[in-house]
Amino acid sequence: MKHFSLGTTALPVPALVLGCMRMNELDDEQSVQLLEKCLDLGINYFDHADIYGRKEELCEVRFARAFARTGKPRDAIILQSKLGIVPGRMYDQSKDYILSETEVILRRLNTDYLDVLLLHRPDALVEPEEVAEAFDILERSGKVRYFGVSNHKPAQVRLLKKAVRQPLVVNQLQLSLPFSSMISSGMEVNMATEGAVDRDDSVLDYCRLNDITIQAWSPFQAGAGKGPFIDNPEYPELNQVLQELADKYNSSKTGIAAAWIFRHPARFQLIAGSMRTARIEEIAKASEIVLTREEWYRLYLAAGHILP
Repeated sequence: MKHFSLGTTALPVPALVLGCMRMNELDDEQSVQLLEKCLDLGINYFDHADIYGRKEELCEVRFARAFARTGKPRDAIILQSKLGIVPGRMYDQSKDYILSETEVILRRLNTDYLDVLLLHRPDALVEPEEVAEAFDILERSGKVRYFGVSNHKPAQVRLLKKAVRQPLVVNQLQLSLPFSSMISSGMEVNMATEGAVDRDDSVLDYCRLNDITIQAWSPFQAGAGKGPFIDNPEYPELNQVLQELADKYNSSKTGIAAAWIFRHPARFQLIAGSMRTARIEEIAKASEIVLTREEWYRLYLAAGHILP
């Protein structure tokens, strides 16, 4: 498993993160087996959010119960969670909400601290000074080690940084072969094409310039409610190339789609939300595949993008 430092920190992290959004689909025994398999593969980074799961069984609770059964110490893993979405009602990044909800997350995860806390979505009513106060309290108390954001544009990060003194070391963003406007907008510069539309204020370049680790979510989804692109008849050319390269590298279509993300020099972390151990293993193995430049671009073109 490939490792690198998270953002500006010295914290070594794996290239692959287990996204725990669907963990409540498993029973306790399956959850333990999944976590043990991840740890065996070198995947010790686990991504949560306070809204993941059903009311009767939130994923953070299921995870904590399963992790306790592995017998591993707390410092063997990296725990990340997100907050700020009040389902069906609003976004809330006020000082009081951040502090109170962090306490709820810690109780659910049965831990004294989070390694990383992210603001889940941009809050239109955010007051950077309140966020800064909350982060300072959480850092001083030892309840959060590092901070970041999710689904934020560069200007929104800069706004937070107007008051927040801690480095924001993560930005969690959607990215896949077909859903990669953060890449295509930088390739189709100054063109009147769909791919040239800059929807995120050059967030990829901004994160690279500021040593912010991008965590790619939904890496196997086509985006815009289209579902997975692997074995999707709407992407025949892409699936053909994926299969050819899977045969070459003794991998799978899923593995090659992951390798395409891992190959980028931005050093993305890929968030895999699968709850199947075999699928997690094939993605983990793909972190060792180094696609050639020609293969990377061949996949990019097969996904429907253009080269000017």
